[in-house]
Amino acid sequence: MKLLVTGGAGYIGSAVAAQLVEAGHEVTVLDDLSTGHADAVPTGAAFVEGSITEAAGVLDQGFDGVLHFAARSLVGESVEKPSLYWSNNLGGTLALLEAMRVNGVRRIVFSSTAATYGEPENTPITETDPTRPTNPYGASKLAVDTALTAFAGLHDLGAVSLRYFNVAGAYTAADGRVYGERHAVETHLIPNVLAVALGRRDSVSVFGTDYPTPDGSCVRDYIHIDDLARAHLLALEACRPGTHKIYNLGSGTGFSVQEVISVCREVTGHPIPVVIGERRAGDPAVLVASSERIQRELGWKAEHADLHGIVTDAWTALNR
Repeated sequence: MKLLVTGGAGYIGSAVAAQLVEAGHEVTVLDDLSTGHADAVPTGAAFVEGSITEAAGVLDQGFDGVLHFAARSLVGESVEKPSLYWSNNLGGTLALLEAMRVNGVRRIVFSSTAATYGEPENTPITETDPTRPTNPYGASKLAVDTALTAFAGLHDLGAVSLRYFNVAGAYTAADGRVYGERHAVETHLIPNVLAVALGRRDSVSVFGTDYPTPDGSCVRDYIHIDDLARAHLLALEACRPGTHKIYNLGSGTGFSVQEVISVCREVTGHPIPVVIGERRAGDPAVLVASSERIQRELGWKAEHADLHGIVTDAWTALNR
């Protein structure tokens, strides 16, 4: 298939684009490089530097589908600059969907997020649980899911939204290239802990040790980037005209902040000093996904759920 990957110069988009190329698809990456890196575009993929609002000028060349990753994704920034998130994440996606409609592109896989659920009532979280995002980032992603449902019904679009939990690790492509995290503003736990071992930070903060969890720190579900990328290829094949499917993506296993730090110490051999802080407002004690729906319907399951392996891959990528 001939596919457009928006945001394909970023961490997740580049790994998915690499797997698409390996699977024999003709891939074009569209990215404005505001947070992505041109050298992350996979070998064998074409690259167009530009915004998703300019997708019409690319899609008129004839495409079979779109994998949509381009978005602003910092929770704190979304609270400070909500209009930026609404205009980019929702407004930009609406422009993309209109460009798809005009050019007869009827298949899209959307990079959604567990942030659409907000503070959950149940664990593990299923796709039928209430969606009550607590910040503009999650709200903008949920709004896109709503738009996809509408476009699917009105314009015979086949859409799949994948709601990620905590993506981590690094993907090594068949050509030996490694696709790991490179964020100007890093908010993810594992790379921030590993940054201490690299000498880029003095310590790592643990926000709250009095949660109702085995060691008092928050518990999160970590999914390996390789597993996540594979799910996108399956979702692409599962797009059906007139339907919008939503799937959670997680390992189904939770690890606490303290456990992550302990594994990072094992992998790196570094003591990794910790500073204990107060709880952060809005941090749920436990966020773990139920991925039973995508396992049942698409045959996907997490094959790299071992935290030690996830951290090892991330550490290897950082040291290349």
